[in-house]
Order: sequence, then structure tokens, then C-alpha cells
Amino acid sequence: MTTLGLIGSGRIGGTVARLAVDAGLEVVLSNSRGPETLADLVADLGSRARAATAAEAAEAGDLVVVTTPFRVYRDVPAAPLSGKVVLDTTNYNAERDGTIQEIEDGTVTNSELVQRHLSASKVVKVFNTIFFPHLAALPRPAGAADRSALPIAGDDTTAKTSAAAFLDTLGFDTVDIGPLAESWRLHPGTPAYGTPYAAGTPFWEHDASPAGTAAIRAAVEKATR
Repeated sequence: MTTLGLIGSGRIGGTVARLAVDAGLEVVLSNSRGPETLADLVADLGSRARAATAAEAAEAGDLVVVTTPFRVYRDVPAAPLSGKVVLDTTNYNAERDGTIQEIEDGTVTNSELVQRHLSASKVVKVFNTIFFPHLAALPRPAGAADRSALPIAGDDTTAKTSAAAFLDTLGFDTVDIGPLAESWRLHPGTPAYGTPYAAGTPFWEHDASPAGTAAIRAAVEKATR
């Protein structure tokens, strides 16, 4: 992989873009407001970054991150993502996104709905459990004793292998929790969400603290519905 496309370039998207650039990748950023609104971020990221439309970012990326509010997931351009691995960072919030009964009653996860929309793509859930300053602070070289791990879920084994390789490039290990149907274990409010990567609670008020594969696996297994 040489180019990362980003559909959405907010706090998580911008942080992933910075880590990717630092790892030597090219990044193509987009948002809902137009490429011109990303001029400052592109300038900060440097020569490996450029801004484009969402469709152009989807087309350009060897791997594409969808990091938008969940309520607009149907606006993600499906055609240029056909056959590609898509990393889904979205979280469902009923107050913000409107109540979706299928998610509320546990029939489906929000990432399964993203996969339904992007039916020709291979969706992997990742980056939704970590606060963006912690994501920026925790990358470590492979083999480091204090390397953190990020959980992933997906229905395609090859796609998850690609996602894990990307995370390794950024400086993280991976905990594969299974198919997208299991990604409820990563939803807001679960033990794996936010807290493992912080030095205290609430996680958003504390500095980053490394969380390795054993800690993340244990947190995932504690999740209940």
C-alpha cells in the first residue's frame, strides 16, 4: 500500500493521516465541505498529502478510511470503493444519528450497516475505540514492550490481514475480535472503548497509557449486552 484515502478528515481522520504521513505513505484527504477547506491541514501534513473530493479520495486510496459521523454513512461513495478494503471508524449515537432500532435491539451493528451500503467493499471496523490524542501519542516500533493494540472486526480474513499490516505500519498491534457482528463489543460504553488507553477515568481527561494485546483482549471479552 502506498496511498491512504480518507473520507472524513476530522479529529480521528486527521490523526490517522498524520501517522500515515509519518510512516511514509501518501494521503488523500476529503470532507463534506470541499477540498479547499482542508488547505491548512494539507499544509501541516506536508508534501505527501493532498485534498480531494470524497469520490476522488475513494478512487485514489489503496486503502480507504471512512471517518464520518455515522448518520451520513449512506453518503459515502460506494462505486469507487468497489473491491477495496475500507476501514470504518464510525460510532452510533442515537441522540446525534437518530434512533436506529436494529442497532438498539442488537439485530445489527453499525458497521454491518456500513458493510450493507458498501456491499462491494470489504469493511473492517477499527479506530473507533481510541481517543484521538491517545491515538497520536501511542504508536511504538514493532516489538516494543509498551506497544499498544487496536481491536478490529471484519467479515473478510484477507481484509483484516491488510488492516493489521496497516496498523503495524502506524505503530500498533492488532486484536482480531471476529466478524462485524461482534463489533458491538467495541461500541461506546463497552470496556474496550477509550478507557484502556488512558491513565485514568474519564479517559478524555487523562493522558495516554499503553494497552497491549492482552489488555485489549480482556476488555473485549468483558463486554455485555
